Amino acid sequence: MAHRLLDHESGCRNMHGHSYRMELEIEGEPDESGMIVDFDQVSKILRPLIAELDHSFLCDERDAVLIAFLREQDMKHKVVPFRTTVENLCTYFAGHLQTALAPISNVQGFSMRIYETARNSAVVDVKLREE
Repeated sequence: MAHRLLDHESGCRNMHGHSYRMELEIEGEPDESGMIVDFDQVSKILRPLIAELDHSFLCDERDAVLIAFLREQDMKHKVVPFRTTVENLCTYFAGHLQTALAPISNVQGFSMRIYETARNSAVVDVKLREE
């Protein structure tokens, strides 16, 4: 996925891309099946979000020039209401997962980490309920 950090003073102000990687840890008590939540269920939640952003340009809604260019060139992009940092991307994914996992009573929370590079990442910890 590509992005740029509008108003940033370094090279990240320019269009560039990353091969992001996500790690997810889910907390809770296994149910009678022996699982906290089926991995397939988690994949069904995250896969559409990943597909929407894969080989895409994540674009801050304030970046009118770039949005116009991407639309004019008919390029795959997603306009979001936040700066396109890895921290905000992690919060975006975690919000979707939180909504989907909240009704599952044995899921107590989760931790999501998204790597922008091999060494740079952001993490979001979400508590759905107390143990």
